[in-house]
Amino acid sequence: MTNVLTPSATISRLSPAKINLFLHIIGKRADGYHDLQTVFRLLDWGDYLYFSVADNRVAIDDALDVDMLCNHLIALTGAETVTSNLHDNLIFKAARALLVAALELSKLPKSLSQVHITLDKHLPMGAGLGGGSSNAATTLLVLNEIWHLNFTRDTLITIGAKIGADVPIFIFGQDAIGMGIGEQLTAIDLPDQQYLVLIPDAHINTAKLFAHPMLQRDIAALSIETIQNQASYYIQNSLTPYQNVFTPVVTSLAPAVNEALQYLQGLETQAMSTARMTGSGSAVFLPLDASIATDNALLAKWVAEAPCAGYVVGSVKQKFR
Repeated sequence: MTNVLTPSATISRLSPAKINLFLHIIGKRADGYHDLQTVFRLLDWGDYLYFSVADNRVAIDDALDVDMLCNHLIALTGAETVTSNLHDNLIFKAARALLVAALELSKLPKSLSQVHITLDKHLPMGAGLGGGSSNAATTLLVLNEIWHLNFTRDTLITIGAKIGADVPIFIFGQDAIGMGIGEQLTAIDLPDQQYLVLIPDAHINTAKLFAHPMLQRDIAALSIETIQNQASYYIQNSLTPYQNVFTPVVTSLAPAVNEALQYLQGLETQAMSTARMTGSGSAVFLPLDASIATDNALLAKWVAEAPCAGYVVGSVKQKFR
C-alpha cells in the first residue's frame, strides 16, 4: 500500500454506531455459532470515512492475485492505532471481500480506480457499538459505488456476513429486527430517540463470554410479528421477556461496566426509562424521555458526573444508497 494516489474526488460518509435494544440467544447452531434475536438501532454518531478517488486506474491483470490487486487499488490511513497490520483491518478486508465476489461473479471491469481511504476514528473498539463492522459495511457500500460493480443490497449483505456478524445491519442501513447470527434482517419503524451512552474502559473477549457458564442460551424464540407488536416493551423500558443475556456475565467480570450501568440505573426515574448494555458490552446506554431530551444543562451534568466517557446521541433513519 505504497501507491501515491492523485485524488480527483473525495466521498465522505458517516460510519454509524449501533445499539441493541435487547439481545437474546435462542440456541446453538450446528456450525458452532449461536442463533440470536435482537433489535438494532443506528445512531447519528460514529466514525467518518473519506474515500479519495484517484485519476489513475489499475488494469485488471489475470496474473494478479486478489491480495496484490487490493494492494494496488487501496491505500488506508488513520487505522494504525486500530490494527498494527493494516491488512487485518476490517476496511481492508471489506475491500478484498468485494474484489473476491466480483471476480467470482465475473463482474470486474477491465480497470478500476485507485482509492485512498482515510479513517477518522471516534468509536472505541470492543464496546458493542459495531465500529469496525460499520467501517467494513461503509467500505463495501462506497467501493461498490465507486467501482460501478452494481451489487444489490442483498448481495452486499451476503458478502458482509462473511466479514463479521454485525456488518449486515450497517449495509441494511435502517433499524431492524435481527435473527440468525444477525444477518437475517427485517425493517422496523421505531420513533426517534435520544440516548445517554457511557463507554467504560473495559473489554471482555467475546469468545470467553459465549463460553461462560452463566450465559443464558435458551431464551424462548419470539416471532417477528411479536417483536414488532411489542416494541413498547423495549424502546423506552426493558420489560419481560426482553433483556440482554450478556449483561449479568459482563457486569460480573468487568467492574467498570457494572459501575457505569449502576450510574445510569440511578437516573432511570428522571429519564423514565431502563438502562441497559448494548451487544456484548462494554457500552451501556439510557434512553431519554422526550421531556428531558432537550434539557442540555441536565444532560451535560449527567455526562460530567458519569464514571467514564459519556455522549448524548440520537437515533438516525438511514436508507441503503
